[in-house]
Amino acid sequence: MTAELVRGQNHTLPQTRLEIRVSAGTPVVAGATLGDEQGTVHGIEWIAHPGSPQLPGLEVSKQAAAEHRLAVDLDALPASVYRVTVLLALPVDVGGPVRFGAVAAPFVAVTGLEGTEIATFTLTGLDSESAVAALELYRRQGAWKVRAVGQGYAGGLAAMLADQGVSGAQELARSVHEAVARGMARSVAPPPPRTPEGDRVRHAGAASGQQAPATPPAAPIGDPAPAATPLPHPAQPRPTGGAVPTAGPATSGPVNYAHPRRQSAAPPPPPPTAPPAEPGRPAEPVAGDATGWSMEERLYNQVWGMFEDLARTTAAYRSAVDFAESRMDQELDRALSDPRNRIGGAGDRAREEARTKRDQLTDRAREALDRDLAQLAAESAVVEPALPAAYAGWDNPVWHDYRVPMEIPMALRIGDLRLPESADLRIPLLVRLPLERGIWVDSGRTASEAAALTGPDQLRRLAMENAVAHAARLLAVYPADEFSVHVIDPAGSATAALAPLVDSGVLAAPPAAGAGGVASVLAHLTRRVDLVQMAIRAGAADALPPDLDTAEQLLIVNDFPHGFDDRAVTRLRYLADEGPSVGVHLLMVADRGDASAYGPVLDPLWRSLLRITPVADDHLADPWVGHAWTYEPLRTPPGSRVLQNVLAQVAAARRSGRP
Repeated sequence: MTAELVRGQNHTLPQTRLEIRVSAGTPVVAGATLGDEQGTVHGIEWIAHPGSPQLPGLEVSKQAAAEHRLAVDLDALPASVYRVTVLLALPVDVGGPVRFGAVAAPFVAVTGLEGTEIATFTLTGLDSESAVAALELYRRQGAWKVRAVGQGYAGGLAAMLADQGVSGAQELARSVHEAVARGMARSVAPPPPRTPEGDRVRHAGAASGQQAPATPPAAPIGDPAPAATPLPHPAQPRPTGGAVPTAGPATSGPVNYAHPRRQSAAPPPPPPTAPPAEPGRPAEPVAGDATGWSMEERLYNQVWGMFEDLARTTAAYRSAVDFAESRMDQELDRALSDPRNRIGGAGDRAREEARTKRDQLTDRAREALDRDLAQLAAESAVVEPALPAAYAGWDNPVWHDYRVPMEIPMALRIGDLRLPESADLRIPLLVRLPLERGIWVDSGRTASEAAALTGPDQLRRLAMENAVAHAARLLAVYPADEFSVHVIDPAGSATAALAPLVDSGVLAAPPAAGAGGVASVLAHLTRRVDLVQMAIRAGAADALPPDLDTAEQLLIVNDFPHGFDDRAVTRLRYLADEGPSVGVHLLMVADRGDASAYGPVLDPLWRSLLRITPVADDHLADPWVGHAWTYEPLRTPPGSRVLQNVLAQVAAARRSGRP
């Protein structure tokens, strides 16, 4: 399995004979240096470059090119070599770009000789740098590892070599560039896009240093414990011009454009909506600038692209800060390992220099982050007002012009996501429709500050109000009579929160109370699941009983497990497992601690549901880049009757028989 690295991350190498493949959108110079245990390069004979491409165990390209393959045999390296650093630089005096910020982000892969990728790294977040230390192979305790570095140098190749302790770095860099200039006629043209994920983030770099996965995982699997619930959707690359992904199963790219009732064909690119940006300036954001069959699909892809951008750029910043701290520690250890530096002013100067360099690296990383966040904020400012009702917040004016739809939308917004580095930037959290898994609104205590300031009774009330708002949104985005809602409220404790659903008349039946009501509703929905499954297996959908409601069904369960006996619990687990595939979905409001008496028997139930909270909480785990996203529930504006007005229109459409 390929390890997709971010800055500072390392990965163990399973073999010693390797290829390092470099792909860039413009010809670059590739080289490598050999370092000792402290990373020091002891002269030009420890450097492989186009003018001297071969060293024992190492061979690099002889010219600048858009693609390189560097050969490495770690077993053949001298015993004194502990580090191999791969360098990339832009050629000078050849009329090409002079900074990496103006070209596509280079992509580096460490592979076996047969081509299998071991680790990959996308060098995003570069700006004025014209040379970069891409990655390093290093030996520790007898094992070789690879680390993503991504350290750029505005001073070019000379500054990079000097930073590694090479004497005569200026002259050596000049000779390298002269050798490259003589061979530029043999340089190859930039390669075509490698895969359908040739997107704005990876090639223009919203900056995280992590390549998009070649194929996304299915819904992440994991125990949705209060501290780490997997996100409901894999982060997808954002398609923009260039190679257009083809429809059909996602076997070669991370975005699956297959749609029911739609022929398999490539989605059209977005129409031109804005003039191209001036060179050196970011393009003006435009709502719907992703590919897709419709504006809804373009906005969906754009929203997930914004999520990916924020994930990448924050990962790049965090990795850069970690790298700066690690480098400072290494430099201090190296300086203070000499007893002469422990007395007098030499040690103090070494500490000051190391901290200054750390601060410089951190400041540059923050500048890159702020630049990317400003671009994302500008994009959010134009995208948010353009979202359709299913994707929009309750305060969006689109709800004032709401009409019952005639088609099911692609997705539904269930909240917002943000990260600590960008508290003011919120990305809509969209889940595909029909729902692939149920939802659990956690009414118990969480570790968040917002929960600590909220009493237990208020948390339960907010959780139920949140569930009602989700149910109302589902009713609003489905065509009339194609979505039904049932409620189980054993003790009748949610009467006030359920008022919008009850008063509007959109419920399939009054909320069920008591043990009898619980058993009746569960038996009804279990029967529906059984009948539809049998009809599907027999290929006899027309044989379903005439009294069977074929609309999508949502069951809201309040205060679970109160009022549930063992039989009811078994039926509820059955609905959670088998219901989504035949259109029966759960929306539970519960405190997991209240169900502890059942022991581990309910663990599969909790794992099958997407856990959200009624207050802000950083429990959504992102296995792609390791972030803990803060989830914020959708709120209706204070004093607003948008919920009641929308439900009234849904009820009116049902009474009139309109689709």
